[in-house]
Amino acid sequence: MECCKNKVPWYKKLASTLLGTGNCHGEVNQNTHGLEKIALVGSPNVGKSVIFNRLTGVYVTVSNYPGTTVEVSRGKGIIGGVQYEIIDTPGMYSLMCITEEEKVTKDLLFREKPKALLHVIDAKNISRMLPLTIQMIEAGSPVILVLNIMDEAERMGLKIDVEGLQRELGIPVISTVAALNKGLDELKERVDEYVKSA
Repeated sequence: MECCKNKVPWYKKLASTLLGTGNCHGEVNQNTHGLEKIALVGSPNVGKSVIFNRLTGVYVTVSNYPGTTVEVSRGKGIIGGVQYEIIDTPGMYSLMCITEEEKVTKDLLFREKPKALLHVIDAKNISRMLPLTIQMIEAGSPVILVLNIMDEAERMGLKIDVEGLQRELGIPVISTVAALNKGLDELKERVDEYVKSA
């Protein structure tokens, strides 16, 4: 196997052995060919990976994006009775890319054309993160805004008018506390409605 020619950390081999899955890199291979895609987009440390895990379960594939060393996680998830390929993209602050991670995410979004982009933001930093939402709306992307970590935002005294924000932006806006599994059922329902009405 080509991958076995490369030096692989012992812990990845151990993980794949213990889990009984994937190849020597600890990856779980899934055939997602032909599935419609839903991508998670956002800055680092906003809870994207937690939402990805909630939508896909444990069986995911982590691999380098072609021609780069940037990792992209992919898995399968069922939303509204339909199976999708769920993609957790590398961290991104803007469509005007500076880092390799941002370039990979932008390339992935425009090449693979997901049916929905879940822009996950930290609700505590909404004013700093909304510009990317607006950039994606202006680019004609199918954006759903996910206000995550709402519990901490509320503890800080922030009051976010979710309905008003939704009206102003003209896109679905959902509040979640992904770490506590709050709001995820509504998120799935809204994604299902959005994709089926597109």
